[in-house]
Amino acid sequence: MSMDTFIREEARLIILKALAAQPDESLQSELLRRELATYAIRREREWVHDELRWLEQMGAVSVVAAGTVLIPTLTEKGARHLAREIAIEGVKRPSRPK
Repeated sequence: MSMDTFIREEARLIILKALAAQPDESLQSELLRRELATYAIRREREWVHDELRWLEQMGAVSVVAAGTVLIPTLTEKGARHLAREIAIEGVKRPSRPK
């Protein structure tokens, strides 16, 4: 697996977890970009937008555009991935609960 693939899969999991942590399971893309930077994944907003669109294509999030930001919302499929009920190919699998 290439480093780029590894980073993308990790970033997608971080995004899903960040959405799940919000009361309405939504967060705008600039805040997600900052969340990723917390984990040393420092990318431009366009890169985050590409990942959000990919997650949308996979059915893990729904996305609404609001000006220059995207607002993803976690879907049932994304929540099921986080709960380890299903696996979405291309998204890192979450760790088992301890």
